[in-house]
Amino acid sequence: MRRITMLVVCTLALAVCVGSAAAQEPADTLKIDYYSGAGGTPDGTLRITNPGTAGGGLCASIFVFDSYQELQACCSCYISPDGLITLSVNADLLGNTLTGVEPVTGAIKIVSSALKAPLTCPYYPSSLTPTAGLRAWATHIQTGGVITETASQDATLSAAEVKRLQAECFGIQLDGSGQGQCYCPSEKTL
Repeated sequence: MRRITMLVVCTLALAVCVGSAAAQEPADTLKIDYYSGAGGTPDGTLRITNPGTAGGGLCASIFVFDSYQELQACCSCYISPDGLITLSVNADLLGNTLTGVEPVTGAIKIVSSALKAPLTCPYYPSSLTPTAGLRAWATHIQTGGVITETASQDATLSAAEVKRLQAECFGIQLDGSGQGQCYCPSEKTL
């Protein structure tokens, strides 16, 4: 009897795990990371690549938050298949914050999204179409100037999070008077 009970419990647990895994967004749609030691020397970097698994170009919609969870900058950068972009934390991500103040620490969210037109990312990531594919790594400036590099972590992307990110970035577009735009490294525009 114990064996049957244990078999039933294990079968139910497996069914719950399989069901919850199927309901999650695919990996490589939302990447999260952090920056530390911003404003100093050396500068941190964020590297994003498109391995081509989505079958074409992708947009890296980037949202940069300060340590108070306030969005300071956002942008959307085109990355071709097998392409790599490298962004400076100080210049590209924090060089034009909404408040004009460069935060020392904070969070970075990257949404892998589809193009709006051939080779075109949305002007400000205000209309995202999440599409799995991007990979990212960041260097972090630790206490004493030690530099570490880690892969950005996958996180589950919900429809509510997409709406929140879009709304906050759109608010920066409307009220920022040009402030709050991060820069894509190749063309330095959105």
